[in-house]
Amino acid sequence: MINFFLFLPLQVSATDFNFDANTTNPTTVLIGFIVIAVIIAVLIIVNSKKPGISGSSSGGGGGGAGRSIFAGLALHRIARNIGLNNEQANMLSYVFKIDQVIEPEKSINNPALLDRHFRRAYRLIENGAGTAAEIQRKLAILFSTRNALENSLIGGITSSKSIKDDTQLVLNTGKERINSNVISAKGENLVLEAPKSVLGSQIKIQRGTRLTVLFFTKNNKGFSFESRVTGYSSQNSNPTMLIAHSNNLRFLSQRRFRRRQAVIACSLYLVYVEGSGKKQRLVVDKRRLQGNIGDISVGGCSMKILAPVQVGARFKIEFTQSDVNVAALGQVLRSNKTGMNTIIHVKFLKIPQRSMNIINSFVYEYGRE
Repeated sequence: MINFFLFLPLQVSATDFNFDANTTNPTTVLIGFIVIAVIIAVLIIVNSKKPGISGSSSGGGGGGAGRSIFAGLALHRIARNIGLNNEQANMLSYVFKIDQVIEPEKSINNPALLDRHFRRAYRLIENGAGTAAEIQRKLAILFSTRNALENSLIGGITSSKSIKDDTQLVLNTGKERINSNVISAKGENLVLEAPKSVLGSQIKIQRGTRLTVLFFTKNNKGFSFESRVTGYSSQNSNPTMLIAHSNNLRFLSQRRFRRRQAVIACSLYLVYVEGSGKKQRLVVDKRRLQGNIGDISVGGCSMKILAPVQVGARFKIEFTQSDVNVAALGQVLRSNKTGMNTIIHVKFLKIPQRSMNIINSFVYEYGRE
């Protein structure tokens, strides 16, 4: 890429060219400035015509005729402000170059558009040349860059009318916490799936009951607001619950990694320490527990199992995603008994790079599922 800063000395006075106002021909001065203008124009044209990655296509909303010198400067400033390291800054430049983005701020402030750019880069890297280890390393940098961008964005939701359909809400009524999904945020009320007990029966919360509602957006931004139950109805023969809208949403601390709801069968093997001192080693028990992952991120997951599990227990967790085996070492942070099942929340302690990339491709919906 041509270094634009090499040409910053263009901002000079006529005396820097040894022009004498009393002796220099005005035509000579004019020719000098014309030459300077031509140089700038050539630099811009050459930079905008530079080809992207072979086989990539242009477009993507934030694109245009091509990336310019000024887009590169804007991208450099953005990367610096976000705190990207050199590898992440180079990856962001690569991602935007593929789609010939000339308005990087527009793409960065539009999560859907940003994911479109990153999804294309993901598939190019995945199918590109290089060893398996090199490809996995590039994908790891891609996802670390995407996560850094996500954590730098400021949530802009101020009203519950902006909540997306299918967003999971946590309804707090005193000591009780109930989960429900949004059917529609349009209209005078938020329309939710009528909450159900673990046995499948509908939970009836009295009309007028005050609620504290918590939710996370797809970009991991957490919000809460106060509401109340306004009534019940049905949609497509399914029972619904109505709660009041709010224009006073409070921004909460966000999750470190994006999380996605899932239903994934998994196997768990208890891991324990054998020996002492320098001879300590982790041993994986051969006995297997079966469970189902309910949500997942590269930081951890929640899952439903039948057997009771102690907080602090370590497990090797295995499951299949996109026909690829995924494994991780996790530790139980919380355990809640619900009927015959136990819901455990697990933090990943160790996870191979390939498994991390597979989980990220699922969470960000970049892979082919």
